[in-house]
Amino acid sequence: MHFTKMQGLGNDYLYVFGQVPDDIGRICRKLSDRHFGAGSDGMIYISPSDRADFRMRIFNADGSEAKMCGNGIRCVGKYVYDKGYTDKTHLTIETLSGIRTLDMRTRCGRVANVTVDMGKTEVDPGMTVVAGGMTVSGTPVSVGNPHFVIFTDDVSNMPIETLGPAVEKHAAFPGGVNVEFVQILAPDRMRMRVWERGSGVTMACGTGACASAAAAVSLGYCRTYESLSVVLDGGTLEITVDGEGNVRMTGPAESVYEAEADIE
Repeated sequence: MHFTKMQGLGNDYLYVFGQVPDDIGRICRKLSDRHFGAGSDGMIYISPSDRADFRMRIFNADGSEAKMCGNGIRCVGKYVYDKGYTDKTHLTIETLSGIRTLDMRTRCGRVANVTVDMGKTEVDPGMTVVAGGMTVSGTPVSVGNPHFVIFTDDVSNMPIETLGPAVEKHAAFPGGVNVEFVQILAPDRMRMRVWERGSGVTMACGTGACASAAAAVSLGYCRTYESLSVVLDGGTLEITVDGEGNVRMTGPAESVYEAEADIE
């Protein structure tokens, strides 16, 4: 199998243009392993679409399928443009969360960064859960996939490696949930760390940054229509939330290397 490793703020996936094989779960677990495989947060397959310019399917490192990936979709835009599958810098991408649009900026004939219209978020009332021996309050948010945003005064001291998986698999979230830990630094800046459903701690999560920004606006920590800098382990995303809860995300996309893998 030929694949391209790409990353957006350290959120890395292995990209393949073609149809998803029947045994994708096994293949994804094998290649995503950071000791015995190529190492990644999962795999993303790109194919033609009869509803949009292209279609993407996302698989987490544990082989489960995800509905949406904000960092991943930016890299999809770079993949299809840089490799000559399209010459358009405005694209529509079919995902399991619906159609998303990309606006890409190029440098020296290659895509450098991408703005994604992530659509409308749904912010639910706050709730409290007991998980990992702790009682934690958070805000459920849907960005096409589920998130639980926990605001804290000191994100660096949160036990993400233990609390994250406990919340992810809590009975309140039957299908599992992505867990964001967020510290408000200023009205236009926040620090976020993430435990991603099916992948664990990752360097960045685009949908998580959007969920965190939407929750912060909903709670009055930040303002609508202003660019919010979300600082993740791998870098910073710029997020804007409008008065209706629609979110736009801007960030980089980079290719790492091309390789062949034995998937037997």
